[in-house]
Amino acid sequence: MAGDLKGDLQAYDDINVTPMLDLAYVLLVVFIIMTTASVQGVKVSPPLTQAAGNLAKPQTRGITITAEGQVYLDAYPVSLDELQTSLAQYKAANPNLPVVLKADAAAQYEKVMAVLEIAKRLDITEIGLATKRMQ
Repeated sequence: MAGDLKGDLQAYDDINVTPMLDLAYVLLVVFIIMTTASVQGVKVSPPLTQAAGNLAKPQTRGITITAEGQVYLDAYPVSLDELQTSLAQYKAANPNLPVVLKADAAAQYEKVMAVLEIAKRLDITEIGLATKRMQ
């Protein structure tokens, strides 16, 4: 009995890696099949149009007002005059220009109303006001 106990406590000299290799090969095959299945498709040659370049560009413009009253148009700081000029150019390119207004809760109400007045003067009717959901 003492000899059997000593044999059970000895360290293994080798590790059987066959199950690990089997798993690796199965995962490799599954990965190859999934990758080739997602890449394949029907190849077509899309028609060329003049408006194709405009479809790829994002049309929505974002206006942000910080707590200090700084106005940003698409992450670039602008004055109210520059904002009106830029929005007028975007409006000329896209008559249905959508705008999202995001203001800090501590921002001056007067600054928010000035931005909304500029949008009204330019006849921008699609205005979204970004808010945060209460939890």
